Amino acid sequence: MAKKLLQKLSDISKIHHRAAFTDVLKHTAPKTSEFLTLAGKRFSCRSFDARTVPDNMVESILEAARLAPSAVNKQPVHVWVADTQEVLEKLNKATKYLYGAPLVFIVGCNPSEAWVRACDGKNGAEIDAAIVGTHIMMEAADLGLGSVWVGSFDPSVLNAEFPELEGWDVVAMFPVGFPSHDALASERHTARKPIEEFASEL
Repeated sequence: MAKKLLQKLSDISKIHHRAAFTDVLKHTAPKTSEFLTLAGKRFSCRSFDARTVPDNMVESILEAARLAPSAVNKQPVHVWVADTQEVLEKLNKATKYLYGAPLVFIVGCNPSEAWVRACDGKNGAEIDAAIVGTHIMMEAADLGLGSVWVGSFDPSVLNAEFPELEGWDVVAMFPVGFPSHDALASERHTARKPIEEFASEL
């Protein structure tokens, strides 16, 4: 009897508590982190204005790339900076997706320097390079710059135009610059799977 009464009182208490604090989630839900705000702000920018990116911003992006994690910290990645008209014209021979950006970061990896998973020989070089590329994009966004991941290019043209790339597998190029006034995210940018579909518990 006492147990049932206590349960009933508990239920009544919970009802009153919910009635009195219907907005409790507003006060207790975790605040959106600075990183989540930045991740939501970043989009694939495909329109840049002609302004030159200041050297201190270039250095900041390179430092963010240098600090990117890699498997066993082997760092089998190299970044090249293209910011002169001559070099950008050569890059345009390999891809049509630079969108007039005044600055391009090229990220390459060397599989021979990377960690390899012992059980099946999986090489981590491209994964490490992808993490570096992500750091480049996020730091660019934090600086108010636009960027876009470009994977559509002709490696044979790159190698012919730039002997410096010999021995490296170029993974991606990242046009970077100040977004033009009409730069917008694509319609697909916000098309995200619901969390229930995206993640699950094992």
